[in-house]
Amino acid sequence: MTEPIPPTDLDLRLLRYFVGLAEHRTFTRAAEALKITQPYLSRQILRLEKQVGARLLDRTPHGSRLTPAGEVLLPRAKALLRTTARTIALTRAAAEPVRITVGYSTSVIVTPAVRELRRRHPDAEVETVHLGYDDVRPALLDHRADAVVTRLPLRTAQLHVTVLYEEPRVLVVSSDHRLAGRNSVCLADFADEPLIGASDPARDAFWRIDPRPDGSRAPDAPPVADLEDKLELIASGRAVAIVPALDGMSRPYLTAVPLRDVEPSHVVLAVRAEDRSRLVAAFRTLAQSFLTGPVPESTSVAS
Repeated sequence: MTEPIPPTDLDLRLLRYFVGLAEHRTFTRAAEALKITQPYLSRQILRLEKQVGARLLDRTPHGSRLTPAGEVLLPRAKALLRTTARTIALTRAAAEPVRITVGYSTSVIVTPAVRELRRRHPDAEVETVHLGYDDVRPALLDHRADAVVTRLPLRTAQLHVTVLYEEPRVLVVSSDHRLAGRNSVCLADFADEPLIGASDPARDAFWRIDPRPDGSRAPDAPPVADLEDKLELIASGRAVAIVPALDGMSRPYLTAVPLRDVEPSHVVLAVRAEDRSRLVAAFRTLAQSFLTGPVPESTSVAS
């Protein structure tokens, strides 16, 4: 290794590539996520190793593995990137034109509030971004989003959360399932059915109602991560799922049955607790006025 350069000359872009590779574990997946080529990513990691004066990753038959030096760098690189993003965001918030990025989770509609925000603040840059549930909190804390409309449960440390409305929950089953066509069902009707879960423990417990009121555990479905694989699993009759009533799961071979005696889900607006941006405050006010309930599937909207 060459002599390390002064820390002040570290390229933050290289740190972002290193963090992406550490999280995805393979150059192929990391390059795809970072939207760069694999050879380019390899060269940039080598540049970073030369800059810090240490080997950061070892290649293995199963991908890449952090070296002891890489293990030390990873949390500090993440913290440095978060600090940089926060610094830039606060600087932009104090300047003109102002900018806001509104995030939203699957099947949550933000269009009415976003359109009104653009109408009232024509000089502002108003962007939207779809976020997976696991990415909501990181996106807010990393300043990739300034306000996110999503569903509980959500870890709220460092966030300010406003409940916007309730949604009933439904049971999604295959179209030839024994419960298909029922006016409604209760937990006892599908107590032994394998239920598709979520990766986050809190969301998994909420959406599978696990444990049940009597203390029994919800049966596990075969583990699948991709949404399309989950839908195919339900359509095959090998599992069922509890989802919001308007979750966009209406498609051939699936049907939704209303759930009774089950608490609804809650759609909320989450922002950073420290954020004092006037645009974020304006969007919160508009969200409370315009996002007051699920949008029927027959309504044509786009954010």
